[in-house]
Amino acid sequence: MDLLTAPLGDLLTQAAGVVDAAVSERAFQRASEQELAGQVTVIAAVGRLVEALLVDAVGEVMARSETGFRDEFMTSHLGCRNVTELVERLTRVDARTATRLQRAAKAVRPAVSDTTGELLPARFPAVRDAMIDGVAGVDGILAICDPLQAATPRVAPAAQRQAEQVVVAEARGEGPDGAPPASAGLLRVHAQAWALALDPDGAEPRERTALRRRGFTLGQATPSGVPCRGLLLPEVAAQLQTILDAHLSPKVTFDDPTARYADGQPVLTGPDDRTRVQKQHDALAAALTVAASSGLLPTIGGHAPTLVVSVTAENFHSGRGYAHAQGCDQPVTIDTARHIGCAGVIQRVTSRANGRILSIGTEDRVFNRHQRRAIALRDGGCVIPGCGTPAGWCEIHHVTEHAHGGPTHTDNGVMLCWYHHRSLDRIGWQLRMNHGVPEIKAPSWWGIDHRWRPTTTSPTRLHHTILKT
Repeated sequence: MDLLTAPLGDLLTQAAGVVDAAVSERAFQRASEQELAGQVTVIAAVGRLVEALLVDAVGEVMARSETGFRDEFMTSHLGCRNVTELVERLTRVDARTATRLQRAAKAVRPAVSDTTGELLPARFPAVRDAMIDGVAGVDGILAICDPLQAATPRVAPAAQRQAEQVVVAEARGEGPDGAPPASAGLLRVHAQAWALALDPDGAEPRERTALRRRGFTLGQATPSGVPCRGLLLPEVAAQLQTILDAHLSPKVTFDDPTARYADGQPVLTGPDDRTRVQKQHDALAAALTVAASSGLLPTIGGHAPTLVVSVTAENFHSGRGYAHAQGCDQPVTIDTARHIGCAGVIQRVTSRANGRILSIGTEDRVFNRHQRRAIALRDGGCVIPGCGTPAGWCEIHHVTEHAHGGPTHTDNGVMLCWYHHRSLDRIGWQLRMNHGVPEIKAPSWWGIDHRWRPTTTSPTRLHHTILKT
């Protein structure tokens, strides 16, 4: 007997009508701030109730696909490998969301007695009640259950139930301090605090688990990039976060609202339009460059680990075509090859079309450590105003390209961070050397007086400049 098809069909029709009315009448745009906030609150409450139905439904799919013979599983009847694939197909979500639904279902679905067939209490009954009442959706369920469940083997059941009830009270806005209903993020903080307080073994079991599960993997290269995944130890993640924070700390920024167009064309609206995650990527790239050039890493064939990029002379000089980085299946652009070569070593290999190597040139164009120290003293760090990246994290840029006759000399080298070095040709800043002193001209969005100016963050040079004024 189908008990839900008709009510769900009515609900779907009503929801479709509400969406159509909201879009056609521009209901959100016409609402006041208070009205819009109220609408978002009600929509989220409806979403949590729908998630309650979905979690229970997924739990039943799991129950019908876990016991007995595989050919009798619901997943087998519907032609799927497992519950995750079936949920993906039925709900059109990705595998990660399907897995989260299953984890939530395991936490709150009632067990069934093997002898009587009766429903037994869920693993987290208070959380289940909150789900049914529309208080906690999938995010809230996992925020409460995951930390408490991790400590289950070492915590008495009565103590865990007490912790669960207190955190659920926070979700309902009925906690001891009378705070409003907590978000999923805050619920996770409360649940973690309880789990740590109740766990008699402290952090050791967690650390042993983290050590077993630690890992980092680079995925298959795609045209859009290379995916990566893994689990970092807490202290490793903290060290990485410290490096990222050092790069992402607030910098001096400049903005001129009167300068938005140049020659009738729109220009950049600020000194740095990267998102936070893009900045974190660039910080990681800089950290890897510093590590590779530090001399502290294990060698490969007797030499420091070196990124090898190959490109034909014709493509390199024309700026068209592709280059290839050793260890990556996807080609890179000629601009990327120029960037890598500018900060590294170029060794010319002459070969015939059939691949036979005819000659091997010597390595050239790399700035040695003495030149780097001198340039660091002169420039202080990245020469782009407002960047603030210190010298130790910077690369040395040939102002006049080596391919165009530019020497590997302190009079032709300036410090640039990884991002500005990689993006210099398209972000509007111009560089030149004036008798061995780097000068910079700003793009149109920075001020209105676009003159060549000396640039440095060297304390010695800045102090000298101040004394002269």
